[in-house]
Amino acid sequence: MGESVSTDRYTPQQRTRYRQLLMEDLEIFDRHLQHSDFEDQGSIGLELELNLVDKHMQPALAGHAVLSHLDDEYQSEIGNFNVEMNHPPLSVKGDALRRLEQGITSRLGRVRAAATSENVNVAMIGTLPTITPEFLEDPAWMTQENRYRALSNAVMESRGELVHINIADREQIIHDFTDLAPESTCTSIQLHLQLAPNKFAAAWNASQAIAGVQAALSANSPLFLGRRVWHESRIPVFQQAIDTRTPELVNHGVRPRVWFGERWITSVFDLFEENVRYFSPLIAESRALSGTPMMKGKSPALHYLNLHNGTVWRWNRPIYAPGEERSHLRLENRLLPAGPTPIDITADAAFYYGLVKYLAEENRPVWSRLLFPDAEKNFQSGARSGLFARMTWPTLGQVNVADLVQEHLIPQARIGLERLEVNKDLIDEYLGIITERASSRQNGATWQLRTLNKLEAHGSMPGSDARKAGLAAMLQEYLRNQETGNPVHTWSIGN
Repeated sequence: MGESVSTDRYTPQQRTRYRQLLMEDLEIFDRHLQHSDFEDQGSIGLELELNLVDKHMQPALAGHAVLSHLDDEYQSEIGNFNVEMNHPPLSVKGDALRRLEQGITSRLGRVRAAATSENVNVAMIGTLPTITPEFLEDPAWMTQENRYRALSNAVMESRGELVHINIADREQIIHDFTDLAPESTCTSIQLHLQLAPNKFAAAWNASQAIAGVQAALSANSPLFLGRRVWHESRIPVFQQAIDTRTPELVNHGVRPRVWFGERWITSVFDLFEENVRYFSPLIAESRALSGTPMMKGKSPALHYLNLHNGTVWRWNRPIYAPGEERSHLRLENRLLPAGPTPIDITADAAFYYGLVKYLAEENRPVWSRLLFPDAEKNFQSGARSGLFARMTWPTLGQVNVADLVQEHLIPQARIGLERLEVNKDLIDEYLGIITERASSRQNGATWQLRTLNKLEAHGSMPGSDARKAGLAAMLQEYLRNQETGNPVHTWSIGN
């Protein structure tokens, strides 16, 4: 849902017409898949969402101001204390991963310079730990653009009730909101992988199978509204924030719009078809009002299908992009939190691309031996417990995720990266970071929790002045470490 829209509300007539045209787009897409050539370059790319904070480590409503200093590689987000950075596509082979790391570093530097000019700082972190309920209850949190107001209005009208957030682990947060404010706290990395149609299903299935491992390894969101909750609390916060279902619909088994899925697939079409079949349109913007052409070169633009697809938030989402000569498909891996550093992000990317390559080409693929519900349980376990999670894996049964990574998945990711023709020294470097992170059991989440334990007054309660002071001090230390560029497993615990 990255495009501008003309209004923040739609009439029943507009919605009815949109549904009709959405069904037509789905049929066009089916024919296009069957009869057209698609790009098959295997390129990679990345989107990165960032927080803005003031000198007191509180969220800073400076998104539009910061973007005024930047080019079109940077975009707004729903929260006006966020900006998004986009890295252009790369071939994965050779030294591309190093260029990805350097590209992230240089672009992050440009955002920091722009932020400094507005007297704010950049925090690359999954969930900003200093955000308070009071901040999110002030309407000023939202970026004032139609697309964001339209999304919030559509979700709230569909649900018909307040957004209810209820997350518990070591501590608990229960709070109701009048709009999508909690969603704005969830800042992530989205890894992109371009795939030919005949390779898409295997890559998506592989991505689903390892989602729990990714969540555990990269967890960087252990604090929500000042409470110690899941290691990757973005996962439940995001799902609950954009849930259009009432409790009764949940009990009826209606699918959530932030969705893991419910089965392995045989074709990319399965995903688009499910999105149309199970989810009503939220943003009923017509093609004419959007200014989207019917065709882009030789490819159908599929305005209605693409817009709808952007309002179903699968953790591994399919993307269709028309091209002048040939269309392309991308798999968008959406479950990683932002941060902690460019080298950590690149290591996460290397692990993901290498492991997907390996698993997608196995003669007896992992998804043929792993029940889909077990893959989802692994995902929830990884998000909740991070590097202390236990997971179900074929031939191994229940296993500690850190052992699974070190003893089984790292060697497989290495083979995958070798097949992708990545330089050996880079394979060693980036997978070495993943190995050390798993061995030390220190990712962004565990570092934040351990450091907060050191810095906050003993026995401080959520919402207390002591807790708020501890959170601000921890975030300040986090940013100092982040600016060094050193991987998170090497960070010392704050004094």
